Amino acid sequence: MADSKFASLLASKKIDPRRVLAASHKLETLQPEDRAIRLAKRRAKAGEGGGASAAEGGEKKETTKPRSGRPVTQRALDAALAGRNAALSGPMKTRLLRAVNHLLEQKKQDKVDLKALF
Repeated sequence: MADSKFASLLASKKIDPRRVLAASHKLETLQPEDRAIRLAKRRAKAGEGGGASAAEGGEKKETTKPRSGRPVTQRALDAALAGRNAALSGPMKTRLLRAVNHLLEQKKQDKVDLKALF
């Protein structure tokens, strides 16, 4: 059943693929603070002629990066389990990594890096 590095890692760490989907949804769903960051960025961009105050606000907001709002899909998870890495974009691989590391952290295990998954 372990067709890929991703599938073998999930099997060795005893992680159910459905939990990866749930964890990704929890991690990536937009929260009100993410929407506030995007709104502030749009307002700063619209008022670029403002000068130093707009730049100062932009620097403060860039320290907290908003969530993507796009969780891992079943299609992407199936592609990763089958070993079709060409079908996965870079950001999707990162979202899978983030979800797997979240689950490993809950199990009090060491995090893995992107090379270990793909």
